[in-house]
Amino acid sequence: MPLRGDSPIQYIKGVGPVKAGWFAEVGLRTVAELLEYYPFRYESEKGECELADVSPGMSVTVRGEVLRVRRRSQHLHCRICDGTGECTLRWFSAQYAPRWLEPGVLVVATGRAQLYQDELEIVQPRVQVFRPGNVILTQQRGARNVGVYRGTAQLKSSTIRRAVLQVLEQAVLPVDELLPPQLVRKHGLPQRAAAVRQMHCPDSAAELERARPRLVYEEFLLMELAIALRRYQLVSLQTGQKLHFTAEIDRRIRDRFPFELTPSQTTVVNEIARDLESGRPMTRLLQGDVGSGKTVVALYACLVAIANGCQAAIMAPTEILAQQHYDNIERYLAGSRVRRTLLLGGQPKQARTAALRSIEAGAVDLVVGTQALIQKDVAFAQLALVVVDEQHKFGVLQRARFRTKGPLPHYLVMTATPIPRTLSMTVFGDLDVSIIRHAPPGRGQITTKIVTRQQRKVVLDYVRGRLEKGEQAYVVCPVIGKSDDDPETQSGMRKRAALASARQMHQDLVDGAWQGLEIGLLHGALKADDKRATVEAFVAGKLHALVATTVVEVGVDVPNATIMVVEHAERYGLSQLHQLRGRIGRGRKDSLCVLITHERGAKAAERLAVMADTTDGFKIAEADLRQRGPGELLGTRQHGLPELHVGDIVNDFALLEQARQDAFEIIARDPRLAQPQHKRMIPALKRMFGNKLALIDAA
Repeated sequence: MPLRGDSPIQYIKGVGPVKAGWFAEVGLRTVAELLEYYPFRYESEKGECELADVSPGMSVTVRGEVLRVRRRSQHLHCRICDGTGECTLRWFSAQYAPRWLEPGVLVVATGRAQLYQDELEIVQPRVQVFRPGNVILTQQRGARNVGVYRGTAQLKSSTIRRAVLQVLEQAVLPVDELLPPQLVRKHGLPQRAAAVRQMHCPDSAAELERARPRLVYEEFLLMELAIALRRYQLVSLQTGQKLHFTAEIDRRIRDRFPFELTPSQTTVVNEIARDLESGRPMTRLLQGDVGSGKTVVALYACLVAIANGCQAAIMAPTEILAQQHYDNIERYLAGSRVRRTLLLGGQPKQARTAALRSIEAGAVDLVVGTQALIQKDVAFAQLALVVVDEQHKFGVLQRARFRTKGPLPHYLVMTATPIPRTLSMTVFGDLDVSIIRHAPPGRGQITTKIVTRQQRKVVLDYVRGRLEKGEQAYVVCPVIGKSDDDPETQSGMRKRAALASARQMHQDLVDGAWQGLEIGLLHGALKADDKRATVEAFVAGKLHALVATTVVEVGVDVPNATIMVVEHAERYGLSQLHQLRGRIGRGRKDSLCVLITHERGAKAAERLAVMADTTDGFKIAEADLRQRGPGELLGTRQHGLPELHVGDIVNDFALLEQARQDAFEIIARDPRLAQPQHKRMIPALKRMFGNKLALIDAA
């Protein structure tokens, strides 16, 4: 019986139940999943030839029956015959020879032929052994390209290849065409079955060049269809709270700020106001570089909701940032009638209970907090607006729970991590996007220098001189202490005992280069009260410098801090370095960022040079995306995106744009994918996203 796409992989000849378990470990359980497991590179297989045609010096693949096996000390000799001639297979160490070599078995051997004592032999060949009852691959004559696959310790690439080739021997592949015919014609794409065949065993480089874009486009189209479906649900199927916005409300809110909003901020608040008045739930992403004034825009939106008699909430990823938001809001709203409260996980039980009662009773208008806001015991009386700051710090499920805290509240997410268009079209493809492009006027310039660790003493002596004149500095280290299981070791960093730790750096500075100065220490393992006290002391100017981990990446806003020193700068992503650098340059004085590298190499130097060349967050994010990929830049798996098998959102951006345009046009015409040519994509969508499809709802 021919194999079908849903046939269990164990029914492929030569696999069986045991090897099927190996395949399952890499997520391959069916024939369809195997066919979508594409090679990561290709190698040329010259095809088999008869022994009579083999000459010394040829790289060949031959097959034959084992006549005898002989061991001499560590050497192993195996004599084979194919009916046209004989050949010796030789291994200098028997441990590298395959198992089950014995008279009567069939072997397929690949290697370079040579003469030894006038007899043909192949030394250290790659060998497949077929014992009686084994399935033997069809003899392949002539050269061909074959795939090399990512396997495991048990599941070798050759095992995957043999299983794939067995399926490819079927005259009709068990591959369903997914794309609507009009799109196949529009873009001149090959049929899916032909593309799959060429991806595994390409006839030529040109055929592979036709096959891969076909499958990349299909993958992107399915992903963008899911995003377009979610967008359609938000815009067309849901009703939100309609919040009125008048010139009087605008005037009263602006009067609360001791400065004029920048043109960029005004543009964004107008976009938000239109959303709030529209009658559908706002789902807007607010991008703004560090120090661009996003918090002011967020508070403006909250005050519009409060002016309509509703509640608003701001959620931050850390207690430090939540406290900073609350302190700023207190300053702006001093003397106003807006009732506000701070909700943190570490609050005393009595204070928390009182806050929860006030929120549920509607006695609080504005709530600022951390993840404590999405606990089960938090209930709002009339929540109309949710603001999530540094949204990529939260998992999708956390944000989804927050949206259940009210009857379809408006939703504004903010990030100071500039998001390249490639990621914006995927991770946040169903959100409206607003960008604050310019920082408030009057900010000083930031200069970035890259130095080696041998220059650290010169740097510290120079910085000390500036600290003694009244400036303040940050010193950022990658880990808290020396322990390998340090909870704040950055994701993706290689752990080494030589990493500069915050605790040791603090001690070294206090006892050495900055002796006599007031130096604080801040990291995630400190108690909440200790962290708060340290930050408050730094903000108040009682500390000359703050040694910290990346806990200062967001939320610490000190205009007098003009110096940032980052140890092991080569270990951070560019976007994270940009965030750290954003802690300085927030006042009128010019600032200095010093990136200290501990590794030599042109690659690290070239990467960090981007930081010295520009302070444009979007340019830095694009460079970071090219260098590290989307998964590391924003943790895209958090956002419910599927893992791409062939597509690369950076290098295949043109295909992504085309797929997005086609997907949104399809949903505009057929929002339920009910037409026959569209309906057949629904099972593929479900396979692609699995249980993540529901997570798109959380954006």
